[in-house]
Amino acid sequence: MNGNGRDENVGGPVAIERHADHHITRGMDDRKQVEQTADRIRDELMLTLEELDRRRERALSLRYQAEQHKELLIGVGAVAMVTVGLGVGYAIYRARHREALLRRQRRIALKRAWEHPESVAYAANQRPLGIELGRKLVLIFATALATRIAQNSVRTLVPARGAPTAAAGVQKNS
Repeated sequence: MNGNGRDENVGGPVAIERHADHHITRGMDDRKQVEQTADRIRDELMLTLEELDRRRERALSLRYQAEQHKELLIGVGAVAMVTVGLGVGYAIYRARHREALLRRQRRIALKRAWEHPESVAYAANQRPLGIELGRKLVLIFATALATRIAQNSVRTLVPARGAPTAAAGVQKNS
């Protein structure tokens, strides 16, 4: 027999034999065997559910995840510290060299004013295109966000027009 109820040599179905002399099912009627099988399946299902619950708890446990990914967290922390350090260092550098930077910008402004007096007040061509686009995108996003917040606030604070008339209609009919 090959496990699917068919004999390999014959190719037809084979009669299912009762194992009356099997040591586990000896002396049991069909109902008892079904109950025992159902209990076994129920126990296996409970074990599976307990395992799933244990895995869920592990997946949601910060302490467990931190222990499992300790090296990654140390690496991310180190990169964050280096980034903060570089930012602070750059800010200190700019603060100390601000006077020299201002003198340089003033020289450039005077040179530009001398060469092109018609565009003295116009400084948009100084900024790189990427910075201008980024600034405009941030302004667009902030405006859209403020508009959406204002709309939601108005919807929350002001009652809908249909609600008072419906209530008035119910009172008239009563």
